[in-house]
Amino acid sequence: MLILVGIALFLGFIALGSWQVQRRAWKLDLIERVDQRVHSAPAALPPVAEWPQIDAAGYEYLPVTVSGRWLADKTVLTQAVTDLGAGFWVLTPLAQADGTQVLVNRGFIPADQRAQWQGRAATAEAAPQVTVQGLLRISEPGGGFLRRNDPAAQRWHSRDVAAIAAAQGLANAAPFFIDAGLPGAPGATAGASWPRAGMTVIRFANSHLVYALTWFGLALMTVIAGVYVARYERRSRAGSAAASTFHDTDS
Repeated sequence: MLILVGIALFLGFIALGSWQVQRRAWKLDLIERVDQRVHSAPAALPPVAEWPQIDAAGYEYLPVTVSGRWLADKTVLTQAVTDLGAGFWVLTPLAQADGTQVLVNRGFIPADQRAQWQGRAATAEAAPQVTVQGLLRISEPGGGFLRRNDPAAQRWHSRDVAAIAAAQGLANAAPFFIDAGLPGAPGATAGASWPRAGMTVIRFANSHLVYALTWFGLALMTVIAGVYVARYERRSRAGSAAASTFHDTDS
């Protein structure tokens, strides 16, 4: 019975270790792909026909250029923790000439500036045409860790594009958002104006090698334990056989 348990554990640990090796290869490929993508020249926003097919693998962190007019009265703030401290991301829809809207994360503001950006009233004067360069990002549905978005109360813990679009009445919103600012461009430095753009964090945790070594180590320990148990049982049987022989001889 113990042998079967040991074999099952060994195979399970080997499978987990092999899976982590595969995950490491995938993560390294992802890091290389994203690194090449973020340093490429900004491209035009993908056409509307492609929006349903946009996913993280093909488009996340793609530098893009988008033009339109700010819908400042539909700005929402989502909670953020950055190198500058706790505060909010300022997300404002950008209305394009074709009638679609794209949510743009204009950057970070500290908590004491919340009132200046939230609940802005609509103005009769048309907003000027602006052009924004930034990184295409995938929607963050649901909310944050153990905290759900509350659209009715305008409490946002994640950049959930679909929920924000529905709450703000954006009928033709893109299913993604744009982080304003490009890597290496000015905007995230001290002294820059608010909102502070260009603060996209492009880091990917890669601990898969450690996990793989852990699982393979446990597999090795299972083998060692199995050898120890087998030797112990062999000695026990040899001792029992010797005692039985001695008893028979004595009789």
